[in-house]
Amino acid sequence: MLESRPGGVYLVRGLGVLALAVLLAAGCRQEVVVVGHGELTSMAFTEGGPIPSRHTCDGDDISPPLQWSAPPEGTAELALVMDDPDAGGFVHWVVVGLRPTVTTLDEGSLPAGAREGRNDFGSLGYRGPCPPSGEHRYEFTLYALSQPLAVSDSPTADEVRAAARGVNIFEAPLTGTYARQ
Repeated sequence: MLESRPGGVYLVRGLGVLALAVLLAAGCRQEVVVVGHGELTSMAFTEGGPIPSRHTCDGDDISPPLQWSAPPEGTAELALVMDDPDAGGFVHWVVVGLRPTVTTLDEGSLPAGAREGRNDFGSLGYRGPCPPSGEHRYEFTLYALSQPLAVSDSPTADEVRAAARGVNIFEAPLTGTYARQ
Protein backbone atom coordinates (compact mmCIF):
# COMPACT_ATOMS: atom_id res chain seq x y z
CA MET A 1 0.00 0.00 0.00
CA LEU A 2 1.33 3.44 -0.96
CA GLU A 3 0.33 6.31 1.30
CA SER A 4 1.19 9.97 0.68
CA ARG A 5 2.30 11.92 3.73
CA PRO A 6 2.87 15.66 4.26
CA GLY A 7 6.17 17.05 3.05
CA GLY A 8 6.45 14.84 -0.02
CA VAL A 9 6.99 11.66 1.96
CA TYR A 10 5.54 8.43 0.63
CA LEU A 11 4.99 5.54 3.02
CA VAL A 12 5.19 2.12 1.40
CA ARG A 13 3.67 -0.87 3.22
CA GLY A 14 3.16 -4.46 2.21
CA LEU A 15 4.45 -4.77 -1.35
CA GLY A 16 7.18 -2.27 -0.49
CA VAL A 17 9.79 -3.36 -3.02
CA LEU A 18 7.34 -3.38 -5.94
CA ALA A 19 5.85 0.00 -5.02
CA LEU A 20 9.31 1.46 -4.51
CA ALA A 21 10.40 0.22 -7.94
CA VAL A 22 7.32 1.83 -9.52
CA LEU A 23 8.10 5.15 -7.83
CA LEU A 24 11.73 5.06 -8.90
CA ALA A 25 10.83 4.08 -12.48
CA ALA A 26 8.40 6.99 -12.62
CA GLY A 27 11.22 9.35 -11.67
CA CYS A 28 9.78 10.17 -8.27
CA ARG A 29 12.14 12.48 -6.41
CA GLN A 30 10.14 12.46 -3.19
CA GLU A 31 11.32 10.84 0.03
CA VAL A 32 10.18 7.22 0.25
CA VAL A 33 9.97 5.37 3.56
CA VAL A 34 9.50 1.61 3.46
CA VAL A 35 7.87 0.20 6.57
CA GLY A 36 8.19 -3.53 7.13
CA HIS A 37 6.33 -5.50 9.73
CA GLY A 38 7.93 -7.65 12.36
CA GLU A 39 6.73 -9.88 15.12
CA LEU A 40 6.30 -8.66 18.69
CA THR A 41 5.30 -11.25 21.27
CA SER A 42 5.08 -11.77 25.02
CA MET A 43 5.54 -14.85 27.16
CA ALA A 44 2.82 -13.43 29.43
CA PHE A 45 -0.02 -13.34 26.87
CA THR A 46 -0.80 -14.20 23.26
CA GLU A 47 -1.88 -11.88 20.43
CA GLY A 48 -5.41 -10.74 21.21
CA GLY A 49 -5.40 -12.61 24.51
CA PRO A 50 -5.88 -11.38 28.06
CA ILE A 51 -3.03 -9.59 29.81
CA PRO A 52 -2.41 -11.23 33.21
CA SER A 53 -3.52 -9.13 36.19
CA ARG A 54 0.12 -9.12 37.39
CA HIS A 55 0.79 -6.52 34.66
CA THR A 56 -2.24 -4.34 35.52
CA CYS A 57 -3.42 -1.92 38.20
CA ASP A 58 -5.11 -4.89 39.88
CA GLY A 59 -1.79 -6.69 40.31
CA ASP A 60 1.87 -5.67 40.59
CA ASP A 61 1.51 -3.14 37.73
CA ILE A 62 4.83 -4.14 36.16
CA SER A 63 5.56 -4.24 32.46
CA PRO A 64 5.18 -7.62 30.75
CA PRO A 65 8.13 -9.38 29.15
CA LEU A 66 8.35 -8.66 25.41
CA GLN A 67 10.43 -10.08 22.60
CA TRP A 68 10.62 -9.28 18.90
CA SER A 69 12.19 -10.27 15.63
CA ALA A 70 15.47 -8.61 14.73
CA PRO A 71 14.91 -5.21 13.10
CA PRO A 72 16.16 -4.58 9.57
CA GLU A 73 19.67 -3.46 8.75
CA GLY A 74 20.00 0.28 9.05
CA THR A 75 18.06 0.50 12.31
CA ALA A 76 19.61 3.14 14.58
CA GLU A 77 17.13 3.01 17.46
CA LEU A 78 14.00 1.22 18.65
CA ALA A 79 11.05 2.80 20.44
CA LEU A 80 7.95 1.29 22.03
CA VAL A 81 4.51 2.76 22.72
CA MET A 82 1.63 1.07 24.56
CA ASP A 83 -1.79 2.63 24.39
CA ASP A 84 -5.48 1.86 24.84
CA PRO A 85 -7.42 2.57 21.62
CA ASP A 86 -10.70 1.92 23.45
CA ALA A 87 -9.95 4.92 25.68
CA GLY A 88 -9.14 7.31 22.85
CA GLY A 89 -5.50 6.20 22.56
CA PHE A 90 -4.73 6.68 26.27
CA VAL A 91 -0.98 6.06 26.63
CA HIS A 92 0.28 3.60 29.23
CA TRP A 93 3.97 3.33 28.31
CA VAL A 94 6.64 4.98 26.19
CA VAL A 95 10.18 3.62 25.82
CA VAL A 96 12.91 5.18 23.67
CA GLY A 97 16.63 4.68 23.23
CA LEU A 98 16.51 0.91 22.75
CA ARG A 99 19.61 -0.27 20.88
CA PRO A 100 18.90 -2.13 17.63
CA THR A 101 20.69 -5.22 18.97
CA VAL A 102 18.13 -5.55 21.78
CA THR A 103 15.35 -8.04 21.01
CA THR A 104 13.78 -8.48 24.46
CA LEU A 105 12.50 -6.52 27.40
CA ASP A 106 12.45 -8.48 30.63
CA GLU A 107 9.46 -8.17 32.92
CA GLY A 108 9.60 -4.89 34.83
CA SER A 109 12.98 -3.76 33.51
CA LEU A 110 14.76 -1.91 30.73
CA PRO A 111 18.15 -2.52 29.16
CA ALA A 112 21.01 -0.05 29.58
CA GLY A 113 20.57 3.14 27.56
CA ALA A 114 16.79 2.89 27.24
CA ARG A 115 14.58 5.43 28.97
CA GLU A 116 10.89 5.70 29.68
CA GLY A 117 8.74 8.57 28.58
CA ARG A 118 5.66 10.23 29.97
CA ASN A 119 2.39 8.29 30.01
CA ASP A 120 -1.11 9.77 30.10
CA PHE A 121 -1.30 9.20 33.86
CA GLY A 122 1.18 12.10 34.05
CA SER A 123 4.11 10.02 35.23
CA LEU A 124 7.18 8.36 33.76
CA GLY A 125 7.28 4.65 33.13
CA TYR A 126 4.84 1.82 32.79
CA ARG A 127 1.28 1.96 34.09
CA GLY A 128 -0.68 -1.13 33.27
CA PRO A 129 -4.21 -1.69 32.06
CA CYS A 130 -6.88 -0.29 34.36
CA PRO A 131 -10.06 0.16 32.32
CA PRO A 132 -12.91 1.97 34.07
CA SER A 133 -15.44 -0.52 32.67
CA GLY A 134 -15.63 -3.43 30.27
CA GLU A 135 -12.85 -5.06 28.32
CA HIS A 136 -10.27 -2.83 26.62
CA ARG A 137 -7.59 -3.53 24.04
CA TYR A 138 -3.99 -2.55 24.71
CA GLU A 139 -1.70 -2.05 21.72
CA PHE A 140 2.04 -2.34 22.01
CA THR A 141 3.88 -1.02 18.94
CA LEU A 142 7.62 -1.37 18.45
CA TYR A 143 9.17 1.08 16.00
CA ALA A 144 12.55 0.60 14.29
CA LEU A 145 14.00 3.94 13.24
CA SER A 146 16.68 4.75 10.70
CA GLN A 147 18.06 7.52 12.90
CA PRO A 148 17.98 8.27 16.62
CA LEU A 149 14.87 10.13 17.74
CA ALA A 150 15.22 13.83 18.47
CA VAL A 151 12.92 13.93 21.51
CA SER A 152 12.96 15.31 25.03
CA ASP A 153 14.39 13.38 27.97
CA SER A 154 10.89 12.21 28.94
CA PRO A 155 9.00 12.11 25.64
CA THR A 156 5.29 11.59 25.17
CA ALA A 157 3.89 9.10 22.67
CA ASP A 158 2.87 11.98 20.40
CA GLU A 159 6.44 13.30 20.47
CA VAL A 160 7.79 9.85 19.59
CA ARG A 161 5.32 9.32 16.76
CA ALA A 162 5.98 12.79 15.31
CA ALA A 163 9.76 12.29 15.45
CA ALA A 164 9.40 8.84 13.86
CA ARG A 165 7.65 10.19 10.74
CA GLY A 166 9.92 9.68 7.78
CA VAL A 167 12.44 7.54 9.70
CA ASN A 168 10.25 4.59 10.73
CA ILE A 169 11.39 1.53 8.77
CA PHE A 170 9.78 -1.30 10.73
CA GLU A 171 6.77 -1.79 13.00
CA ALA A 172 5.88 -4.74 15.17
CA PRO A 173 2.43 -4.69 16.83
CA LEU A 174 1.03 -6.76 19.71
CA THR A 175 -2.46 -6.43 21.19
CA GLY A 176 -3.66 -7.73 24.54
CA THR A 177 -6.95 -7.28 26.36
CA TYR A 178 -7.99 -6.66 29.95
CA ALA A 179 -11.23 -6.35 31.90
CA ARG A 180 -11.28 -5.65 35.62
CA GLN A 181 -12.93 -8.30 37.78
